[in-house]
Amino acid sequence: MSTMTSPKADAEFPADAGLRNMLLLLQLRWIAVGGQLVTIMVAWQILDIDLPLAQLLTMPLLLALINIVSLPYLRRRTSVSNLELTGALLLDVFALSWQLFHSGGLTNPFAWLFLLQVVVGAMLLEARSSWGVVAAILVALGVLTLGPEPLELPPRYADDPLALYLQGSLVCFLLSAVLLVVLVTRISRNLREADAALAAIRQRALEEDHIVRMGLLASGAAHELGTPMSSMSVILGDLARHPKVSADEEIAVDVAEMQDELQRCKLIVGGILMSAGEIRGENPSVTTVHAFLADVIADWRDRTSGEIVLIDDFGEDVAIVSDPALRQVIGNVIDNALEVSPEGTTIHLQRAGALLVLDVLDRGPGFAPEMMEAFGRPYSSTKQKTGGGLGLFLVVNVVRKLGGKVEVANRREGGAQVRLTVPLAALAIEMENTR
Repeated sequence: MSTMTSPKADAEFPADAGLRNMLLLLQLRWIAVGGQLVTIMVAWQILDIDLPLAQLLTMPLLLALINIVSLPYLRRRTSVSNLELTGALLLDVFALSWQLFHSGGLTNPFAWLFLLQVVVGAMLLEARSSWGVVAAILVALGVLTLGPEPLELPPRYADDPLALYLQGSLVCFLLSAVLLVVLVTRISRNLREADAALAAIRQRALEEDHIVRMGLLASGAAHELGTPMSSMSVILGDLARHPKVSADEEIAVDVAEMQDELQRCKLIVGGILMSAGEIRGENPSVTTVHAFLADVIADWRDRTSGEIVLIDDFGEDVAIVSDPALRQVIGNVIDNALEVSPEGTTIHLQRAGALLVLDVLDRGPGFAPEMMEAFGRPYSSTKQKTGGGLGLFLVVNVVRKLGGKVEVANRREGGAQVRLTVPLAALAIEMENTR
């Protein structure tokens, strides 16, 4: 089977801006820690510079430990405040000040990394906090002028310290360039994700507005249809009792069929009004998964000459609320399957943990690529008729309202597959009874 395609999947928006920025700071800190350790090892082992290793190695190891502890903590968080971001950046300012104080102070070419921290603060923090970081850096610079520990250079560098300074400046530039590229590309990606999420929210709002208008029209039409259907019911009842109709068996059968179809129309209209009034919350009808689906399938078996095969792999039955909207959704999908595959369709019921998974498999021509791309959008349909595509549009949005999703695919053996995935919690009796 081909890969399932979920229509109009929302853009994945990993977290709020503060949490994403904190994760970005942690990533930059890892790069800085790696750069510090490499620089210390090169200066000590290759350049033979006598370094206070205990002091210099303490800070990157401490930062690494803070990162390791912070990651599981942040996974449990849904947001991070500007104050927390400011604190994290001030910690990095202190760490750099500590390293510089024990390695020559402002004569150390890596003092230029303070500028990088100014840029990071300006891009990730609120304006007031950014100026606070600048003030902290100015204080650090003042402290570094008071009496930092000087570096004792080996004889080959003592006569020309500028050459070593220029080499260090080159390394500092490379490290700054890497950190800036990571920073800017990640921020750009966050902005693209934010734009995509905003576009998805706007599209969903438009669709939900469309659904509300359709619901109002359907509810109004259902109310308006009540009177003429009641009149037709009375007239057909009188006709059924008329002696001439009773005497003609063929006409009597036709009148009886008309009464049955009219009763079905009244049930449909009643279902629309029940859904519009959210009758589930007022007087819920309790059933089970097996009984609910069996009832839906039995209803459709009476309407079609095609075969409807049920493969039940759900396992132990679960009590649920009989949701008229979900019933209509499943009926819509079965109707579409039987329309392209009148000889029959297969329904596969499964359970995946806390999810109800329902596959409707037909034997038709399958979905065209453009149809799969636009599946679930209003008026997106292969049927050349006014209003086509609204059924699938409602399917996608009703299931999404229940916290589930709809996926479509073309089967290798031919035909199409529509998968409805709905959380059982959305249909649970306990949830309904608390309303």
